Amino acid sequence: MSIAPVSSGLLARLRAETRPYHDAVEQNEFNRALGAGTPGAAATTRFLADMYGFMRPYETQLLAHAPALGPAWEIPGRLRAHLILEDLRVPAHQLPLCPALPPLATRPQLLGAMYVLEGSTLGGQVLARQLAKAGLDLGRFFTGAGPLTGPRWKSFCHLLAATATPGQEEAEVVQSAIVTFQTLAAWLARP
Repeated sequence: MSIAPVSSGLLARLRAETRPYHDAVEQNEFNRALGAGTPGAAATTRFLADMYGFMRPYETQLLAHAPALGPAWEIPGRLRAHLILEDLRVPAHQLPLCPALPPLATRPQLLGAMYVLEGSTLGGQVLARQLAKAGLDLGRFFTGAGPLTGPRWKSFCHLLAATATPGQEEAEVVQSAIVTFQTLAAWLARP
């Protein structure tokens, strides 16, 4: 089944209002090295470990909300933290977890966080190719769902646009996305 592209005021608002926070997330050693065309194993490993620390508790919350969201959201297929463990080849207990996630108690809060982390799957495809080109076998997380990545993103956007009601709920989704970007940026920037 093909899903038509969604034109949504909410999606445009999310892109516009979260742009500075999205850009702040990319200000780390790993992304600077990628931008310079010199990704290294140490920076990539640190970035992946940090992403696991954020993704694992987020995915725990996401799974807890999966029954309320329903099967259309394909929550099990959106889980990616386990791919980081495959990349790093370390046990989960060796990686620190982010102690303070953004609030994920309400549907708008969850949808805002999902926007951030589902959106990262698109850029992950590009990053996986850059890492492979650099000879780094650390791209499973970035590859994620592979050829299903684009269709899953479109499906997510369609569901988001159809689910969030205009007004206060949309504002809460945008605020949650901003807080998610801020929390992730702070987690990635810690010493």
